[in-house]
Amino acid sequence: MMPAEVAAYFLKHQDLRLRLEFQIVLQCAPFLKGLRASSLIALEERLCGELPEFFRGTKVIWRILEVRKEKALVFFYRREELEESVNRPGIRRILGRFGYRGMGLEEMLDTLTERMDAPGREEKSFPHEIGAFLGYPAGDVEGFIRTGGRQYLAAGYWKVYQDAICAARTFRSFDDAKIYAVNEFLSGKSLREIVSEEE
Repeated sequence: MMPAEVAAYFLKHQDLRLRLEFQIVLQCAPFLKGLRASSLIALEERLCGELPEFFRGTKVIWRILEVRKEKALVFFYRREELEESVNRPGIRRILGRFGYRGMGLEEMLDTLTERMDAPGREEKSFPHEIGAFLGYPAGDVEGFIRTGGRQYLAAGYWKVYQDAICAARTFRSFDDAKIYAVNEFLSGKSLREIVSEEE
């Protein structure tokens, strides 16, 4: 695993572009390496103008779901993979219960963006269906909704309510992707080069 000092060095670096690039590599590595269809990250809003250059020539798409206190919540995805993910039967059923019926992917993401910006939504809470867009297993999304995020079997990249053994394997593969991607970054590869290997 990468030493904490290395992460701290880059996350506090004076070069804002370098800091942003490292933050994306560190926090979105499983997505960047093709293990997930999407990823969600909070970035400084003023730095989001760098994103087009970072991902030029890749299949990565992003959209800002909300901005609060100069922080932008940015959703990264690959269209084909996310369409496949949200159309899995269990996930489609969950999304249908929250009103995402008869919609294409972009319309679903527009609806999610509206729900993120709903009046009265607490700053640290998300619409319950967000896990469905982040590729979490349907049983775990259902469990989270049913228990309000309590009584889970395990926690890692998400809270697990079914099949903790399978989730542990997935979490290990995500950790490995993070180490691999960060090492590529430390060896001098750009974010675009780190992504493009899996494109």
